[in-house]
Amino acid sequence: METIGYSTGALAGSDVHAALRMLAFRGAGAVELSALRAHELGPLLGALPDLDLDAYGHVSVHAPSAFAPADEAAIARALLPVARRGWLVIVHPDAIHDVRPWRALGDRLCIENMDARKPGRTVQELRPLFARLPRASFCFDVAHAAQCDPTMAQAYRLLDAFGDRLAEVHVSELDAGSRHVRLSQAGIRACQAVAHLLPPHVPAIIEAPVRPHEVSAELAASLEALGRGVEVARAA
Repeated sequence: METIGYSTGALAGSDVHAALRMLAFRGAGAVELSALRAHELGPLLGALPDLDLDAYGHVSVHAPSAFAPADEAAIARALLPVARRGWLVIVHPDAIHDVRPWRALGDRLCIENMDARKPGRTVQELRPLFARLPRASFCFDVAHAAQCDPTMAQAYRLLDAFGDRLAEVHVSELDAGSRHVRLSQAGIRACQAVAHLLPPHVPAIIEAPVRPHEVSAELAASLEALGRGVEVARAA
């Protein structure tokens, strides 16, 4: 089973059950359960016992992208059981105000490089955070790196500096408003430029919003971008 799948937020917003129904029987071996807004985290964590995730060899949870500093310790504590399951917790670096509550997550804490709007875009911006969280892993977002530097030179630098921490890859493209969109040929080429630095065993998560009939096509496009050749199951 291929180590590629979808963010549930891209498929169905906060409705994780609907997202998993969309992804079922597609041949995906990975899924990222999304709680990008702070108010979505509690319902997602509460739903975990009822979710059928047996088909996925890789499961991660995307933490809220922004929250008040006063709520940080509680959010990190709420995510600790996720890390204890062995799942990654994807966190935006600009959301981390105090590293202390996050240290308990160990290498299950997975820090993502950011788009042009936020700090955490470059090696220089990320290195101090990794120094304070030495066990944290790295989530490489191809679209964010391509937006910040379309030559992909910065992507090379990120993967050179943090490739030994690489635990998840995010695949999509960004529009002019920094929203994730489906891959174009330009987006596929950008990903192909660094695909040889992304080991096939590292799970890839697609963040492009799609309708149900577009899921398989975007999976196929993402596999092409990553240079991973497996047959994608089509919905009946």
